[in-house]
Amino acid sequence: MLVLITYDVNTEDAAGRKRLRQIAKQCINYGQRVQCSVFECMLDPGQYRTLEAKLLSIMDQEKDSLRFYELGANYKKKIRHYGAKTTYLPEEPLLL
Repeated sequence: MLVLITYDVNTEDAAGRKRLRQIAKQCINYGQRVQCSVFECMLDPGQYRTLEAKLLSIMDQEKDSLRFYELGANYKKKIRHYGAKTTYLPEEPLLL
C-alpha cells in the first residue's frame, strides 16, 4: 500500500534538528522524498507498523507533528502531480 508521511519538527534547538535528521533518515529508508518533509512509501502492513513505531519513538509529541495518509493499493487514482519535479512510479525500482 502507498502511505504518504508528512512531518513538522520543531528545530529551534539542537535536539529538534537531530530529531528532524533522524525522522528524514528513517523515511528515506522506506520511501521516496517528494517534498521537503513529505515522503511516499510503498509498505506492507509489517513495514508500516515498524516505520510508524520508529518515527513515533523519535518525535517529541509536545513539539512535533507527524501524519500518515494511507492511500492504499489503488493510489494511482488519488494522486495528481503538477509542476517542475518529475513524478515516479512508487512500485518500480529506483535507479540511482
